[in-house]
Amino acid sequence: MKRLLLPGLVALALSLPAFAADTPPTVIIKAPAADLPVSAFFEHAAFSDAGLSPDGRTVAMRYAPNGGRMRLAVMDVKTNKIDVIVGPSDADVVSFSWVNENRLVFSLGDRTVGDGEQRLGPGLYAVNRDGTGMRQLISRKYLTDESNKNLLQPNHQFFAVAGKRDSDDVFVLNATYRNDDLEAVNLLRLNTRTGRAITVTRPPRVMQWYLDQNGEPRLTASQEGPETIINYLDPETGKWRPITRFDSWSGKNSFMPQKFGPDGTLYVATENGQDKRALYAFDLKSGKLSAEPMVVLPEHDFEGGLVTTDDKLLGVITQGETAASHWFDPQMQAAQADIDARLPDAANLISVAQRSKEGVVLVRSFSDTSAGTLYLYNLQSKELVLFGKASQRLDPARMSYKHPVKYTARDGLPIPAYLTLPKGVAPKNLPLVVLVHGGPSVRGGYWGFDPQVQFLASRGYAVLEPDFRGSKGYGRKHEMAGWRQWGLAMQNDVADGAKWAAAKGFADPKRICIAGASYGGYATLMGLINDPDIFKCGVSWVGVTDINLLYSVTWGDMSEEARKYQLPLWIGDREKDAAQLKATSPIEQAARIKRPLIVAYGGADNRVPIVHGTKFYSAVKSHNPDVEWIEYVDEGHGWRSVKTNVDFWSRVETFLNKHIGAAQ
Repeated sequence: MKRLLLPGLVALALSLPAFAADTPPTVIIKAPAADLPVSAFFEHAAFSDAGLSPDGRTVAMRYAPNGGRMRLAVMDVKTNKIDVIVGPSDADVVSFSWVNENRLVFSLGDRTVGDGEQRLGPGLYAVNRDGTGMRQLISRKYLTDESNKNLLQPNHQFFAVAGKRDSDDVFVLNATYRNDDLEAVNLLRLNTRTGRAITVTRPPRVMQWYLDQNGEPRLTASQEGPETIINYLDPETGKWRPITRFDSWSGKNSFMPQKFGPDGTLYVATENGQDKRALYAFDLKSGKLSAEPMVVLPEHDFEGGLVTTDDKLLGVITQGETAASHWFDPQMQAAQADIDARLPDAANLISVAQRSKEGVVLVRSFSDTSAGTLYLYNLQSKELVLFGKASQRLDPARMSYKHPVKYTARDGLPIPAYLTLPKGVAPKNLPLVVLVHGGPSVRGGYWGFDPQVQFLASRGYAVLEPDFRGSKGYGRKHEMAGWRQWGLAMQNDVADGAKWAAAKGFADPKRICIAGASYGGYATLMGLINDPDIFKCGVSWVGVTDINLLYSVTWGDMSEEARKYQLPLWIGDREKDAAQLKATSPIEQAARIKRPLIVAYGGADNRVPIVHGTKFYSAVKSHNPDVEWIEYVDEGHGWRSVKTNVDFWSRVETFLNKHIGAAQ
């Protein structure tokens, strides 16, 4: 397979030179989208999650007619007519999958309420594509009763389709616990017509399963102390055997199975001694990686997936500066070029049927200004048909562009970031919101539509999203530079980003606010503690306030192994680094916060329990009268319902306008 060395920056990612610091001011104050209500940015998508049937004759999607409940819809690709819509009137279809050419499965939820009000499990239902043959497979009720005796209990959830072609089976997962910690994840093969389930034999302490090209279990990832063990079910012996192991928490020599190709080749993402992960082929018999990587991204770790049919590897999707498709197949190369020419300045990701009989592919087109549109494209006639838009009220022409940028931290480390400048406003001396991502060991910034960013930009605010050290996606050096640097170098990176934006003339240094959720909420509080001369206000939601609570709270969703191995590595040793943890815990430094602040929490949050918020608010309110406390009793780790989002972001808008708004 020819190696792909992919560019780190693509043509549609606009760069900064067009926004020089000496850009003349303009009299325009109001951004073009300022008249849009808050709800327009946070309402649920009208169309979502489309997928072609294995034969390519129909496309299924989640569809909310007239803004109502999300239903499962099935559309014929020849007529482009929705023939079947299924789903209850009191719940939303939250996910679906094709089982075979004639049958689907789907799960339910309630997108109108927060996590704390999700009284039922997702369940699992099967239905034929013509709407007949409906059967419930997994109960949604957590309390067992007589009516559920023929159903799997709600602690089961859908995983993947089992087998190939005409199989009616799917795989579901069931977790077992020991002392409230995850012990293992079991895999069951479930028939969607009879409801009969068979448990698959597994190695000890399996945390993740992987299927081969025939839809059969072939790999598992097991936890053994601080290590992850990758096990292989050898078809010659019928027994599981380990093929590699690596440190789960440091990620050194990580081995991340991606997919089996149609010929049985296993493709994995790994560093292989380099700084960044690349995509390799792995020989299961010799236990060796290919001599050369298949896909390399110069500035990013490999992130993406393979695109295959039943008998051919067609290409690979990557997530570098933007999401992009790269094809080995000449017909798909030509189709991508044609689609990109007709849908410019967008990421146009193509999905294929496993064994297409119609020559039709599915296209999801999205950008920094568009939440996404769905198309069908005929490979022979070149016809491109629009059939769904994610957002009905947000016009991409009125949204603001997101620009990939880099700045240099005070110690010389390059920091990647995204800068969004409000459309219709001169890019000079703007009020700025530095939006800090959660995690923190995740990649925060992606080129694509973000309702929070677009809402802030519509109100005239520039938004900077730094991928500070400790963020993933940019190689091990960048990630490891953040270890044990909470409140220290990681925090300096955020402050340096604000200073960079001001020095370049984009931001008014007197009107900069810091905001974020989870770790971003923590960084917001530390920003007001460390750099009150830079940040004039802060908005922290579901934020960590007491680092020691991460080690001691046992009723959250962090495992004992994470507390034992991950926290000492990423944050610090609770005993050896006690002084540092105290100095970098907002609750210990609450008296130093003098700037205006919003703190918000969900009452049903299991990731950052609300005790973080209540303790901190008690510590800060006695000396800072300009602190607004918000509690959403039924929300979890982030806001789920439209009602909550509208209320929260309306409050944020009022708060920002008061402290750094255009009139200041």
